[in-house]
Amino acid sequence: MNPETLKNAVELSRSVGHVLVATSGAKGLPHVAAAGRCELAGEDTVGVSEWFCPGTLENLEENRQVSIVIWDVNKDAGYQLLGVALDVEDVGVLDNFAGDKEPKRALPQVERRIIVKVGKITDFKNAPHSDIEG
Repeated sequence: MNPETLKNAVELSRSVGHVLVATSGAKGLPHVAAAGRCELAGEDTVGVSEWFCPGTLENLEENRQVSIVIWDVNKDAGYQLLGVALDVEDVGVLDNFAGDKEPKRALPQVERRIIVKVGKITDFKNAPHSDIEG
């Protein structure tokens, strides 16, 4: 894992404004979530923050393997960060805020940050590419 490539991936995430986080539970059922922020949390570690749905959190309890995709669709250039979730931190909690509407079903209103130790970085694009770390 190249630390400079990881820095470039985080910079790209800032310019595109989102990343995709893929997890899988113990039975192998995949789940993809969008996240708003990705930041360096160490030389080989990133933090990904969002109001994650229960599916992402349940999967991480059973299987800590994570794939984070950062992709600029207009330039067809990006990265896939493959790693393991080290921790899930609560970043912010809202006190039952629903705006002017009452929610039909209460969802947790907790912003969380997943700390991921990145083990491998590959290119990600629509064009033909290799999954070999570059």
